[in-house]
Amino acid sequence: MKKVVFFLMMIGLLSSCGEYNNVLKSTDYELKYSYAKKYFNEKKYARAATLLDELVTIFKGTAYAEESLYLLAQSYYGQEDYQTASQYFETYYTTYPRGEFTELARFYSGYGLYLDSPDPRLDQTQTYEAIEQLQLYMEYYPQSERAAQAQEILFELQEKLAYKELLATRLYFNLGTYMGNNYLSSVITAQNALKNYPYTKYREEFMILMIRSRYELALVSVDEKLQGRYRDVVDEYYNYMNEYPEGKYVKEVQRYFDYANARITDVY
Repeated sequence: MKKVVFFLMMIGLLSSCGEYNNVLKSTDYELKYSYAKKYFNEKKYARAATLLDELVTIFKGTAYAEESLYLLAQSYYGQEDYQTASQYFETYYTTYPRGEFTELARFYSGYGLYLDSPDPRLDQTQTYEAIEQLQLYMEYYPQSERAAQAQEILFELQEKLAYKELLATRLYFNLGTYMGNNYLSSVITAQNALKNYPYTKYREEFMILMIRSRYELALVSVDEKLQGRYRDVVDEYYNYMNEYPEGKYVKEVQRYFDYANARITDVY
């Protein structure tokens, strides 16, 4: 019985492959298009994309042009080739700014890149591209049913970028004085991150890393910079306490303040 089932499956597979190969060789473009849509609906996205790659050029200026381009983008999306899909979605909404699928093309152009956004430790070019596409979507369709989802994704992507900056801030702090003074780089990275992502959930950690770095800078400072760096510690203490009077690092920042404040003299 198993052999019979396997035999029937092989016949079906060969028949399907034969059909597909015949369609590929056909010069009847309307027939090819009908099969492209059939394969797309059956979620055979690779086959659909292969046919549509040829047809979108042939169909330019025809009644099939708009839909075929959108289906091509969706076929790559279905294969999880989000970078290629995004490029075709962008081509679609640029070519057809008032097209039937323009809103969807703008949304999926960004959403696909979001799905493909890399780990925070890696290059974030694709994350920036996703943010750009979704921001454009929000500008064009602020009242869309997908607007809330797009906004949530934007927050998530911005948090990813903030976390990448947090990793860099931690790294500089942990490097300390290895091959130079990395504490200042830690401060600058944290400051820039808070400027770019002021509402990040990592805000308190950025602030504690800044005061730790300021404190360590003072400890390794030359005499002519010492008073200024003590004052930097005190300033960071007040910044932290104003925002997090009951924060989880209060005792730690208090120690830094007490040390620095006791060493500040009237002569700056």
